[in-house]
Amino acid sequence: MDKLKVLLAKGRIYESVYELLNDVGISIHLPERTYFPTTNQKDLAFQVVKPQITSLLLAQNKADVGFSGKDWVYENGVEDKVEEIMDLGFDGVRIVAAIPETKDFDKLLKGPVTIATEYQALSRKWVENKKIDGTIFRTWGTSEGFVQDNEDALAQILIDNTSTGSSLKANRLKIVDTLMESSTRMYASKEAMKDPEKKQKIMELKMLFEAVLSARSRVMLEMNVSKENFEGLIKGIPSMKSPTVSPLFGDNGYAVKIAVKKSEVPTLLPQLKNLGATDILEYELRKVMC
Repeated sequence: MDKLKVLLAKGRIYESVYELLNDVGISIHLPERTYFPTTNQKDLAFQVVKPQITSLLLAQNKADVGFSGKDWVYENGVEDKVEEIMDLGFDGVRIVAAIPETKDFDKLLKGPVTIATEYQALSRKWVENKKIDGTIFRTWGTSEGFVQDNEDALAQILIDNTSTGSSLKANRLKIVDTLMESSTRMYASKEAMKDPEKKQKIMELKMLFEAVLSARSRVMLEMNVSKENFEGLIKGIPSMKSPTVSPLFGDNGYAVKIAVKKSEVPTLLPQLKNLGATDILEYELRKVMC
C-alpha cells in the first residue's frame, strides 16, 4: 500500500488532532517553516494545510484523509464528494446570523442589507431561503467590527461561527438565526475508500480514535470489599459490562475494578463507601475498546 496521505489543518484543529494522534501512539513533529510533519509511522504521510481547503483537497483526491470542520465541508459544497468517517467532537460551534442588540430583525429585513461573513456559500443559501435583499461582504478572520448600530457600519448582519456567544455579546450583537452546527470531523476521499488497503487503514485509525475518546470520558475505579458486603456492592455499582473481580490474599474478600464515566464519580464514590467498599483508587484510562 502507498502511504496514507493525511491532511492536518492549521490552528485549533491541529492542536486537537495532534493530541489525539499522540494519545493513539502516533507521534508527529513539525519542523519550523515546513508543512510536512515527520512521524513514527512508516505508512502515514502528513501535510499541514489551511482548514478552509482540507475538504476541497479530499474532494479532488489530492489526499486520502483529513480533519475539517463540518462547516467548511458545506461551505465548499463538497459534502457529497467526501466521506465522513467520524465526528471527533472537537471545537463545537454554531454558524449564526447576528445583528446589533438595538435592532429589530424583522424591520431590518424590510430594506436592503449587507452581510459580513467568511462563509460565502452558506450565506448565499441563507439569503435565498429567507428571501432577503442582501449583499454579501467577504471578510477574513474577526468580523464583529463590521456590524455596528450606526450609519457608518459596513454591514448590518454578521454570519460567523461561535462557541459560547461571548464575543458577540461583547460587541453588542445578538443571535437571530442558526445556519448549522459544526465540529471537527475525520473525512476521507472517495477514492481512498475504494482502495481496500487504504480503507482498512482508515477504519483502523477510526477504531483507535474511538478507543482514546472513549477513555477520555471514563476512569477506572478499583476497590476492596469484604465477603459479607460483596453481593450488595456488586448490585449497586455501574460498569461498562461486568466488573472485574478477584479474591484477595488470605481469602478475606474481593478486589473489584469498574470503568465508569467521569461524570458519575462525584456521586458514585460516597455510594461505594456506603456499600462497604474500602481502599478505593481512581486512575485514568488511555484507551477503551469495547
